[in-house]
Amino acid sequence: MPGDLAKTDSEASSLSQSSPPRSPRRQMYYVQSPSRDSHDGEKTTNSFNSTPVLSPTHSHSNSSLGPHSSRESSSTRLSKHHGSRKPRTNKQSWKEFDAIEEEALLDGEAAHHALHRRRCYFLSFLVGFFVLFTTFSLILWGASRPQKPKITMKSISFNEFVVQAGSDFSGVSTEMVSMNCTVKLTYRNTATFFGVHVTSTPLHLSYSQLTVATGSIHKFYQSRKSQRALIVMMEGSHIPLYGGGASLASLNGAPTQPVPLTLDFMVRSRAYVLGKLVKPKFYKRIQCWVTMDPKKMSKAISLKNKCSYS
Repeated sequence: MPGDLAKTDSEASSLSQSSPPRSPRRQMYYVQSPSRDSHDGEKTTNSFNSTPVLSPTHSHSNSSLGPHSSRESSSTRLSKHHGSRKPRTNKQSWKEFDAIEEEALLDGEAAHHALHRRRCYFLSFLVGFFVLFTTFSLILWGASRPQKPKITMKSISFNEFVVQAGSDFSGVSTEMVSMNCTVKLTYRNTATFFGVHVTSTPLHLSYSQLTVATGSIHKFYQSRKSQRALIVMMEGSHIPLYGGGASLASLNGAPTQPVPLTLDFMVRSRAYVLGKLVKPKFYKRIQCWVTMDPKKMSKAISLKNKCSYS
Protein backbone atom coordinates (compact mmCIF):
# COMPACT_ATOMS: atom_id res chain seq x y z
CA MET A 1 0.00 0.00 0.00
CA PRO A 2 2.69 2.49 0.74
CA GLY A 3 4.35 1.65 -2.46
CA ASP A 4 1.19 2.17 -4.40
CA LEU A 5 0.59 5.52 -2.81
CA ALA A 6 4.08 6.68 -3.59
CA LYS A 7 3.69 5.56 -7.11
CA THR A 8 0.46 7.38 -7.44
CA ASP A 9 1.94 10.58 -6.12
CA SER A 10 4.89 10.37 -8.45
CA GLU A 11 2.63 9.73 -11.40
CA ALA A 12 0.48 12.65 -10.47
CA SER A 13 3.45 14.95 -10.14
CA SER A 14 4.93 13.83 -13.42
CA LEU A 15 1.61 14.21 -15.14
CA SER A 16 1.18 17.72 -13.77
CA GLN A 17 4.66 18.67 -14.93
CA SER A 18 4.26 17.20 -18.43
CA SER A 19 0.78 18.57 -19.21
CA PRO A 20 0.29 22.33 -19.61
CA PRO A 21 -1.71 24.10 -16.93
CA ARG A 22 -5.35 24.61 -17.77
CA SER A 23 -6.96 27.83 -16.74
CA PRO A 24 -9.99 27.24 -14.62
CA ARG A 25 -13.32 28.42 -15.98
CA ARG A 26 -14.76 31.04 -13.74
CA GLN A 27 -18.50 31.13 -13.32
CA MET A 28 -20.40 34.37 -12.69
CA TYR A 29 -23.16 34.84 -10.21
CA TYR A 30 -24.87 37.89 -8.68
CA VAL A 31 -25.10 38.88 -5.09
CA GLN A 32 -27.84 41.24 -3.92
CA SER A 33 -26.52 43.61 -1.33
CA PRO A 34 -28.73 45.62 1.02
CA SER A 35 -28.99 49.42 0.88
CA ARG A 36 -26.57 51.39 3.07
CA ASP A 37 -28.98 54.18 3.78
CA SER A 38 -32.68 53.73 4.20
CA HIS A 39 -33.19 57.27 2.90
CA ASP A 40 -31.68 56.39 -0.48
CA GLY A 41 -34.70 54.23 -1.05
CA GLU A 42 -35.44 52.77 -4.36
CA LYS A 43 -32.68 54.71 -6.15
CA THR A 44 -29.88 52.98 -4.21
CA THR A 45 -31.49 49.58 -4.61
CA ASN A 46 -31.76 49.99 -8.35
CA SER A 47 -28.19 51.27 -8.57
CA PHE A 48 -26.55 48.46 -6.59
CA ASN A 49 -29.04 45.63 -6.89
CA SER A 50 -26.92 43.39 -9.11
CA THR A 51 -23.19 43.19 -8.39
CA PRO A 52 -21.22 40.62 -10.38
CA VAL A 53 -18.90 38.45 -8.25
CA LEU A 54 -16.47 35.80 -9.47
CA SER A 55 -17.38 32.25 -8.62
CA PRO A 56 -15.07 30.69 -5.98
CA THR A 57 -15.40 27.16 -7.40
CA HIS A 58 -11.88 26.69 -8.79
CA SER A 59 -10.16 29.35 -6.71
CA HIS A 60 -8.72 28.03 -3.56
CA SER A 61 -8.21 31.40 -2.05
CA ASN A 62 -11.72 32.53 -2.82
CA SER A 63 -13.24 29.33 -1.57
CA SER A 64 -11.30 29.61 1.60
CA LEU A 65 -12.72 33.06 2.25
CA GLY A 66 -16.28 32.01 1.50
CA PRO A 67 -19.27 34.28 1.54
CA HIS A 68 -17.40 36.85 3.60
CA SER A 69 -15.28 37.68 0.56
CA SER A 70 -18.32 38.41 -1.67
CA ARG A 71 -19.88 40.65 0.94
CA GLU A 72 -16.59 42.48 1.37
CA SER A 73 -16.27 42.93 -2.39
CA SER A 74 -19.83 44.24 -2.67
CA SER A 75 -19.34 46.62 0.23
CA THR A 76 -16.08 47.83 -1.28
CA ARG A 77 -17.75 48.59 -4.59
CA LEU A 78 -20.63 50.35 -2.85
CA SER A 79 -18.26 52.47 -0.82
CA LYS A 80 -16.30 53.35 -3.93
CA HIS A 81 -19.49 54.32 -5.72
CA HIS A 82 -20.55 56.54 -2.87
CA GLY A 83 -17.03 57.86 -2.60
CA SER A 84 -17.15 59.00 -6.21
CA ARG A 85 -19.76 61.57 -5.18
CA LYS A 86 -17.50 64.23 -3.82
CA PRO A 87 -19.10 66.61 -1.31
CA ARG A 88 -19.25 70.26 -2.13
CA THR A 89 -16.46 72.25 -0.63
CA ASN A 90 -16.83 75.64 1.00
CA LYS A 91 -15.08 77.24 -1.93
CA GLN A 92 -17.66 75.90 -4.38
CA SER A 93 -20.49 77.05 -2.12
CA TRP A 94 -19.07 80.58 -1.90
CA LYS A 95 -18.65 80.66 -5.69
CA GLU A 96 -22.29 79.69 -6.18
CA PHE A 97 -23.38 82.28 -3.61
CA ASP A 98 -21.31 84.97 -5.33
CA ALA A 99 -22.83 84.05 -8.69
CA ILE A 100 -26.37 84.25 -7.27
CA GLU A 101 -25.64 87.56 -5.55
CA GLU A 102 -24.13 89.00 -8.72
CA GLU A 103 -27.15 87.86 -10.74
CA ALA A 104 -29.48 89.48 -8.18
CA LEU A 105 -27.50 92.72 -8.37
CA LEU A 106 -27.67 92.68 -12.16
CA ASP A 107 -31.43 92.08 -12.05
CA GLY A 108 -31.89 94.92 -9.56
CA GLU A 109 -29.79 97.26 -11.66
CA ALA A 110 -31.76 96.35 -14.79
CA ALA A 111 -35.04 96.98 -12.97
CA HIS A 112 -33.71 100.34 -11.74
CA HIS A 113 -32.70 101.33 -15.27
CA ALA A 114 -36.10 100.25 -16.61
CA LEU A 115 -37.88 102.35 -13.97
CA HIS A 116 -35.62 105.31 -14.73
CA ARG A 117 -36.40 104.98 -18.46
CA ARG A 118 -40.14 104.87 -17.75
CA ARG A 119 -39.88 108.00 -15.64
CA CYS A 120 -37.95 109.75 -18.39
CA TYR A 121 -40.55 108.70 -20.96
CA PHE A 122 -43.37 109.94 -18.73
CA LEU A 123 -41.68 113.30 -18.11
CA SER A 124 -40.92 113.64 -21.83
CA PHE A 125 -44.56 112.92 -22.61
CA LEU A 126 -45.75 115.54 -20.11
CA VAL A 127 -43.34 118.17 -21.41
CA GLY A 128 -44.23 117.40 -25.02
CA PHE A 129 -47.96 117.47 -24.27
CA PHE A 130 -47.60 120.77 -22.41
CA VAL A 131 -45.62 122.33 -25.25
CA LEU A 132 -48.06 121.10 -27.90
CA PHE A 133 -51.09 122.17 -25.88
CA THR A 134 -49.60 125.59 -25.19
CA THR A 135 -48.72 126.05 -28.85
CA PHE A 136 -52.20 125.00 -29.91
CA SER A 137 -53.78 127.36 -27.38
CA LEU A 138 -51.63 130.26 -28.56
CA ILE A 139 -52.59 129.52 -32.16
CA LEU A 140 -56.28 129.55 -31.24
CA TRP A 141 -55.87 132.72 -29.22
CA GLY A 142 -53.98 134.44 -32.04
CA ALA A 143 -56.57 133.30 -34.58
CA SER A 144 -59.46 134.55 -32.44
CA ARG A 145 -58.11 138.03 -31.77
CA PRO A 146 -58.84 139.55 -35.20
CA GLN A 147 -62.39 138.17 -35.22
CA LYS A 148 -63.87 140.93 -33.11
CA PRO A 149 -67.61 141.56 -32.81
CA LYS A 150 -68.98 144.38 -34.88
CA ILE A 151 -71.49 146.87 -33.44
CA THR A 152 -73.43 149.30 -35.59
CA MET A 153 -75.55 152.11 -34.21
CA LYS A 154 -78.76 152.60 -36.15
CA SER A 155 -80.99 155.29 -34.71
CA ILE A 156 -82.38 157.01 -31.65
CA SER A 157 -85.88 158.40 -31.16
CA PHE A 158 -87.04 160.74 -28.38
CA ASN A 159 -90.48 159.96 -27.08
CA GLU A 160 -90.60 162.51 -24.27
CA PHE A 161 -88.48 165.44 -23.11
CA VAL A 162 -89.91 167.67 -20.36
CA VAL A 163 -88.18 170.54 -18.54
CA GLN A 164 -89.75 171.83 -15.34
CA ALA A 165 -88.83 173.59 -12.13
CA GLY A 166 -88.28 171.56 -9.01
CA SER A 167 -85.93 170.84 -6.14
CA ASP A 168 -83.49 168.06 -5.40
CA PHE A 169 -83.46 165.73 -2.36
CA SER A 170 -81.82 168.45 -0.24
CA GLY A 171 -84.44 171.08 -1.12
CA VAL A 172 -82.32 173.12 -3.53
CA SER A 173 -84.41 174.69 -6.32
CA THR A 174 -83.28 173.87 -9.86
CA GLU A 175 -84.47 172.93 -13.30
CA MET A 176 -85.33 169.23 -13.66
CA VAL A 177 -85.63 167.00 -16.72
CA SER A 178 -87.73 163.92 -17.36
CA MET A 179 -87.34 162.07 -20.62
CA ASN A 180 -87.32 158.69 -22.38
CA CYS A 181 -85.93 157.53 -25.70
CA THR A 182 -85.30 154.39 -27.76
CA VAL A 183 -81.90 153.35 -29.13
CA LYS A 184 -81.52 150.78 -31.91
CA LEU A 185 -78.29 148.97 -32.82
CA THR A 186 -77.06 145.69 -34.28
CA TYR A 187 -74.55 143.26 -32.83
CA ARG A 188 -72.73 140.93 -35.23
CA ASN A 189 -70.35 138.08 -34.32
CA THR A 190 -67.79 137.79 -37.11
CA ALA A 191 -66.00 134.73 -35.65
CA THR A 192 -65.99 131.60 -37.77
CA PHE A 193 -65.40 128.96 -35.06
CA PHE A 194 -66.66 130.29 -31.72
CA GLY A 195 -69.58 132.09 -30.15
CA VAL A 196 -69.46 135.04 -27.76
CA HIS A 197 -71.12 135.93 -24.47
CA VAL A 198 -72.19 139.55 -24.07
CA THR A 199 -72.47 140.84 -20.50
CA SER A 200 -74.98 143.34 -19.24
CA THR A 201 -74.03 146.82 -20.46
CA PRO A 202 -75.33 150.13 -19.08
CA LEU A 203 -75.96 153.08 -21.45
CA HIS A 204 -75.73 156.70 -20.41
CA LEU A 205 -77.28 159.74 -22.10
CA SER A 206 -75.91 163.00 -20.76
CA TYR A 207 -76.47 166.73 -21.09
CA SER A 208 -73.64 169.09 -20.15
CA GLN A 209 -71.84 166.17 -18.42
CA LEU A 210 -74.97 165.37 -16.40
CA THR A 211 -76.61 161.99 -16.97
CA VAL A 212 -80.28 162.58 -17.83
CA ALA A 213 -81.24 159.03 -18.93
CA THR A 214 -79.92 155.46 -18.49
CA GLY A 215 -80.60 152.07 -19.96
CA SER A 216 -78.93 148.66 -20.28
CA ILE A 217 -78.35 145.84 -22.72
CA HIS A 218 -79.23 142.50 -21.12
CA LYS A 219 -76.68 139.70 -21.39
CA PHE A 220 -77.01 137.26 -24.25
CA TYR A 221 -75.09 134.69 -26.30
CA GLN A 222 -74.31 135.21 -29.97
CA SER A 223 -73.36 132.18 -32.09
CA ARG A 224 -70.64 132.28 -34.75
CA LYS A 225 -71.21 134.28 -37.94
CA SER A 226 -74.57 135.64 -36.83
CA GLN A 227 -76.10 138.96 -35.75
CA ARG A 228 -79.07 140.35 -33.91
CA ALA A 229 -80.91 143.68 -33.62
CA LEU A 230 -81.03 145.26 -30.18
CA ILE A 231 -83.53 147.81 -28.88
CA VAL A 232 -82.69 149.63 -25.66
CA MET A 233 -85.17 151.76 -23.73
CA MET A 234 -83.58 154.70 -21.87
CA GLU A 235 -85.33 156.95 -19.38
CA GLY A 236 -84.74 159.49 -16.65
CA SER A 237 -87.15 161.07 -14.18
CA HIS A 238 -86.75 164.41 -12.39
CA ILE A 239 -83.03 164.70 -13.01
CA PRO A 240 -81.72 168.00 -11.49
CA LEU A 241 -79.72 170.14 -13.90
CA TYR A 242 -78.40 172.70 -11.43
CA GLY A 243 -76.37 175.31 -13.30
CA GLY A 244 -76.68 173.42 -16.61
CA GLY A 245 -80.35 174.20 -16.93
CA ALA A 246 -79.78 177.95 -17.21
CA SER A 247 -79.14 177.69 -20.96
CA LEU A 248 -82.07 175.37 -21.52
CA ALA A 249 -85.08 177.42 -22.62
CA SER A 250 -88.50 175.85 -22.38
CA LEU A 251 -92.16 176.73 -22.88
CA ASN A 252 -94.82 174.89 -20.94
CA GLY A 253 -92.24 172.24 -20.11
CA ALA A 254 -91.17 171.69 -23.72
CA PRO A 255 -87.75 172.88 -24.92
CA THR A 256 -87.91 175.61 -27.50
CA GLN A 257 -84.54 174.85 -29.14
CA PRO A 258 -82.44 171.76 -29.97
CA VAL A 259 -80.67 170.14 -27.05
CA PRO A 260 -77.23 168.54 -27.61
CA LEU A 261 -76.84 165.14 -25.96
CA THR A 262 -74.11 162.51 -25.74
CA LEU A 263 -74.67 158.76 -25.72
CA ASP A 264 -71.88 156.73 -24.14
CA PHE A 265 -71.53 153.01 -23.36
CA MET A 266 -69.14 150.04 -23.57
CA VAL A 267 -70.02 146.54 -24.81
CA ARG A 268 -68.10 143.68 -23.15
CA SER A 269 -67.93 140.33 -24.92
CA ARG A 270 -66.09 137.11 -24.07
CA ALA A 271 -65.49 133.97 -26.10
CA TYR A 272 -64.68 130.47 -24.76
CA VAL A 273 -62.60 129.05 -27.58
CA LEU A 274 -61.00 126.18 -25.61
CA GLY A 275 -63.07 125.94 -22.48
CA LYS A 276 -61.87 128.38 -19.85
CA LEU A 277 -58.24 128.09 -20.98
CA VAL A 278 -58.56 130.19 -24.13
CA LYS A 279 -61.15 132.92 -23.55
CA PRO A 280 -60.41 136.12 -25.46
CA LYS A 281 -62.19 139.28 -24.37
CA PHE A 282 -63.52 142.00 -26.65
CA TYR A 283 -64.27 145.52 -25.45
CA LYS A 284 -65.96 148.09 -27.65
CA ARG A 285 -66.57 151.63 -26.45
CA ILE A 286 -69.11 153.69 -28.35
CA GLN A 287 -69.81 157.39 -28.18
CA CYS A 288 -72.53 159.15 -30.19
CA TRP A 289 -73.32 162.86 -30.45
CA VAL A 290 -76.93 163.50 -31.11
CA THR A 291 -79.21 166.54 -31.03
CA MET A 292 -82.71 166.31 -29.66
CA ASP A 293 -84.97 168.44 -31.93
CA PRO A 294 -88.33 169.37 -30.38
CA LYS A 295 -89.81 169.38 -33.89
CA LYS A 296 -88.84 165.72 -34.48
CA MET A 297 -90.24 164.07 -31.39
CA SER A 298 -90.95 160.34 -31.70
CA LYS A 299 -89.06 160.25 -35.00
CA ALA A 300 -85.99 158.08 -35.56
CA ILE A 301 -82.80 160.07 -35.87
CA SER A 302 -80.06 158.28 -37.77
CA LEU A 303 -76.82 157.79 -35.93
CA LYS A 304 -74.77 157.06 -39.02
CA ASN A 305 -71.50 159.01 -39.02
CA LYS A 306 -72.36 160.35 -35.57
CA CYS A 307 -70.63 157.74 -33.46
CA SER A 308 -67.07 156.71 -32.67
CA TYR A 309 -65.98 153.10 -31.98
CA SER A 310 -62.89 152.32 -29.97
